[in-house]
Amino acid sequence: MKIAVICISDSAFAGQRTDESGPLISEILADLAETAVYTCLPDDRDAIKAELARICDEGLADAVFTTGGTGLAPRDVTPEATLAVIERKIPGIPEAMRAKGLTYTPRAMLSRAVAGVRGSTLIVNLPGSPKAVRENLEVLRPVLEHAVELIQNKVKNCAAPDSQR
Repeated sequence: MKIAVICISDSAFAGQRTDESGPLISEILADLAETAVYTCLPDDRDAIKAELARICDEGLADAVFTTGGTGLAPRDVTPEATLAVIERKIPGIPEAMRAKGLTYTPRAMLSRAVAGVRGSTLIVNLPGSPKAVRENLEVLRPVLEHAVELIQNKVKNCAAPDSQR
């Protein structure tokens, strides 16, 4: 599987801070996926939309993970940009991530992260915090490969045991 990682942060884009969450996503998923694209963008809706669409439409990755821009700050526009490009929402992914996050902190309920599909690519918004990225991927990791296979119509029988799919 190939993944794309997009850090969304004005300060990281400007070189004022180092992105820790993007590389962490690649590290956590290294045994499942190769990081084919890594980029850092400012909190700009049009720039985020354009990059998400480009990665999906050019088939550069099976899954795209954004990190950052999912909170309540005025410049947090990642969910809006994602909603503008996806064709189908997958509400269960962010619901599960928030539910698990609430076991760690009540602040998890402030996440506006979304997940969905564009073409044959999965898109998932993750928080900007490395700790929260780790916790969210812990939830997503067990279903990631299956989700991508379903999106790409590679599963012949969902009810079959994993070894017979």
